[in-house]
Amino acid sequence: MKRHEPDPIELAIFQSSVHSIAEEMGAALRRTAISPNIKERRDYSCALFDRHRRVIAMGDHMPVHLGSMPLSVEAVVKAMKLNRGDLAILNDPYAGGTHLPDITLVLPVFLDGLEEPSFYAATRAHHADVGGMFAGSMGPAREIFQEGIRIPPIRLVTGGVMNSDVLSLILLNVRTPREREGDLEAQIGACRVGERRIRELVDKYGATKLDDLSEELISYSERLMRAELTTMPEGRFEAEDLMDSDGVTDDPITLKVAITLDPKRGSAAIDFTGSSPQVGGSINAVYAITYSACYYVFRCLLAEDAPATAGLMNPITVFAPEGTIVNARPPAAVAGGNVECSQRIVDVLLRALAKAAPDRVPAASCGTMSNLTIGGWDPRVDAPFTYYETTAGGMGARPGMDGIDGIHCHMTNSLNTPVEALEYAYPFRVRSYRYRSGSGGAGEYKGGDGIIREIELLADAQVTLLGDRRRFQPYGLAGGEGGAVGITSLIQADGTTEILDAKTSIHAHKNDRIRMETPGGGGWGRSTPK
Repeated sequence: MKRHEPDPIELAIFQSSVHSIAEEMGAALRRTAISPNIKERRDYSCALFDRHRRVIAMGDHMPVHLGSMPLSVEAVVKAMKLNRGDLAILNDPYAGGTHLPDITLVLPVFLDGLEEPSFYAATRAHHADVGGMFAGSMGPAREIFQEGIRIPPIRLVTGGVMNSDVLSLILLNVRTPREREGDLEAQIGACRVGERRIRELVDKYGATKLDDLSEELISYSERLMRAELTTMPEGRFEAEDLMDSDGVTDDPITLKVAITLDPKRGSAAIDFTGSSPQVGGSINAVYAITYSACYYVFRCLLAEDAPATAGLMNPITVFAPEGTIVNARPPAAVAGGNVECSQRIVDVLLRALAKAAPDRVPAASCGTMSNLTIGGWDPRVDAPFTYYETTAGGMGARPGMDGIDGIHCHMTNSLNTPVEALEYAYPFRVRSYRYRSGSGGAGEYKGGDGIIREIELLADAQVTLLGDRRRFQPYGLAGGEGGAVGITSLIQADGTTEILDAKTSIHAHKNDRIRMETPGGGGWGRSTPK
């Protein structure tokens, strides 16, 4: 039977429809979640997939989640046969995940009369604790077994009924079980929203036409990417960048990439050969992270309204040698690969692309999510608490524009936890929260400034840091200067100040203060003499 060819207007309406479904899933998740990390910071992502497990729509959520989520959906389908009413859960970084706190739920959508799923709705959310040796499950671990409970693709719901044994096993291994249960229920609800809206589209278009529209949307994305790549110069463009250390030794870690552009074919090949071997600390990236960073960078070449589907990566190949920092083997620790290495993979990709398209690529942004995790016992409610937050920094200057101050850049698209929400939910007092003036790199266009955030502890707690860009500053481009490196300090109750390592965990006391000064972005272009 000849496939129906959608007209452009019909395709545009369909694109907006599926995108709005993913956005509505995110809104439902945000409104019903329990933890500030999801409700306030919006550390979650939602997406829709066709029957071939190809992404057809993503919400405007977290790039590090969205580019890697298709690998989790694929892992679920390979691991089990999903039936009506089933819902799968997983967080295994070695099965398409990112790091253990990011828990993914996958719901198959069955249409009437069909025995195989026609679509999949998926949500991924960062849970503020999934067990492990550090409160908040984000710290300088040496192997993945220390980072929390590791969930392979399994059924959380079977035939519409919650698997209480599976849920109990998960909740027994976390520090804040009620919060985790509430956030999981919110994710389930978001998946149900996606399922309901897809069924409404089936009622509108019919199953066959909906399948044709999905196929055409993926094909359209591929054509857009190929067309963009035909405008790029032919050649091999290389770049290298250094991460400070892995938190175990002081040795710098090399990230190296070569991007080969072939405008005649409208294709690109990305090769990370030469990157350092995987390390003993927790900043290793699994392949899903590296793939996600490549997806993000090349997606940024297109117009904002380009559909973010699986078709975007059809013209692009990604080679990341196994056993390296960009494609670690188990049982390597990977908590920081998702948040730190991912940012630096973007940095090195942009540095290479700047050689091909110098008038389009910004200087380096802060290059770290400056992760802060605090856990302990909250005397106000006589219960344990775990707090996790990525901290904003400076955005790199762009050709023709200054960078933005105090913003979450690149692979993170989260917000901050407002001071009021932070002090309400946790035994903290925020002493300072402001821009870090002068931290952006100088240039014709100035890099964005980082921020200063100082939190006083109102109870003894374990404080864990996971950051980078403390030794090697965010680079400038076209003669612009680099941004300032970051600094984190422990200010004890007696006024004694100690500079903390970027990757460390300490036991702090009541009335101690944690002061984070995040990196600024690099400048672009040479400064004009005054």
